[in-house]
Amino acid sequence: MDDSPEYLEKKAFFDSLITLYGRNVAVEVLRDDTAEVHKLHLSKSNRSDETIEEILSLAQMRGIEIKYHSKEALSRISKNSAQDQGVAIDVRSANYRHAHVIRKEFRDGFRFLALDGINNPQNLGMIIRSAAASKIDGLILPRRNSTKLSPLVMKASAGTLFKMPIYYCNDLSEILEIPDTAIITLSSHAADDIYSLKIPKRAIFVLGNESEGVSREVMDASTHQISIPMHRGVESLNVAVTAGIVSFLP
Repeated sequence: MDDSPEYLEKKAFFDSLITLYGRNVAVEVLRDDTAEVHKLHLSKSNRSDETIEEILSLAQMRGIEIKYHSKEALSRISKNSAQDQGVAIDVRSANYRHAHVIRKEFRDGFRFLALDGINNPQNLGMIIRSAAASKIDGLILPRRNSTKLSPLVMKASAGTLFKMPIYYCNDLSEILEIPDTAIITLSSHAADDIYSLKIPKRAIFVLGNESEGVSREVMDASTHQISIPMHRGVESLNVAVTAGIVSFLP
């Protein structure tokens, strides 16, 4: 494997790219001068209309490379042929990096949210928004069994997608063994609650998916299990609401 500085730099760059799709999304991104757009992808089959013309005009004005593809090739880039509308756009996010850098860059204290099997894009977007508004150091998002960063996530995040540090991994097993780190899982069945917990200096809070909660593997690896006290017969909270509460713990 090539581990030269040039290769690693190039790999890190392409790993930082988030591919979004859809005409309105492309317009929104291209209008945002703070968004670092790498490349615009268009289907050759697109018929010219007002939105396509605006996309082309904005891309040309910003000097962004435009690539034309067959409809089939464009769908392979967008990974959503049913909704890409013949448009995909690569956006570089310096805040989107591999989780292995956590060990190098956070040698002292940190506090992360890790998501275990979150499959609802609206929930993910709202979690990103809550975390971005708090002092949480970052969000850990596995690529397996998890919703992808998409226009739906972007919309639900209300413009905070590119502001929040997001660390990706293949699955959460890659971060469960970070030395001297508390793995804190949220469970409605836990005896201890969030108000009795003295949060360690290095902590990762793991939130489970909308129906099954935290996976058994992660639960077994956890060092703490806590709950949010419920009243009036309410059994549980939406995972995005839970993330908001945890993000603002003192």
